[in-house]
Amino acid sequence: MINTIQKADDLRKEILEVATKNKQGHIAPSLSCLDILTVLYYKIIQDRDTVILSKGHGCYGLYAIWADLGLLPREKWENFELDGCLEGYGSLGHGLPVAVGRAYANKQLENDKHTWVIVGDGELQEGSCWEALAFMFHHGLTNISVIVDCNGLQAMDKIDHILYQSLKGRFYGWGFKPYECDAHDHHDLIRWLETMPLVLLAKSVKGKGVPIMENKAEWHFRCPEIQ
Repeated sequence: MINTIQKADDLRKEILEVATKNKQGHIAPSLSCLDILTVLYYKIIQDRDTVILSKGHGCYGLYAIWADLGLLPREKWENFELDGCLEGYGSLGHGLPVAVGRAYANKQLENDKHTWVIVGDGELQEGSCWEALAFMFHHGLTNISVIVDCNGLQAMDKIDHILYQSLKGRFYGWGFKPYECDAHDHHDLIRWLETMPLVLLAKSVKGKGVPIMENKAEWHFRCPEIQ
């Protein structure tokens, strides 16, 4: 039985070490969604399921987990951005529409596959995301779970300073019933994810686990100095 709390702690250290060595700075946004990814991969998903990380700036956590599970050669993760194989970030606003499209296809095929997609709260300012959610609601898709990493920061400032949006209110407006949880409480995450909610707002801390980075906008893309 895997202790996901210990696993997440080990992965945090690994992400910090690898990213610092490779001089890649999207550490804080990756630590924000790491517990979500850890619980999903080690406790929740089945072989038939698909996980899509729409929050491209959180990809370090995904690479570390893939390497740990043997889904990715470890040298590819340890040399990401250096050998041209793995990028250090991705374009935002695309993963959610892809996930919704996959869920729609699975519904048409009448199979029992479930799609999990993690999006950033700042990323939801992309219009493509809301078009996808409108499609999801209109077609009554229940074989997909949208998990929002709500850390309250977007790039170099607080989200409310850039473009205020009440996510809970907007989801209600589209006809969804969003649930809320602590993105770093594994028991809370497991309890909610086991229900396969349509929308889960996971309240997180950007840079979680590294005190100098926590809730600091300036650490969105910044690498610690190697002593």
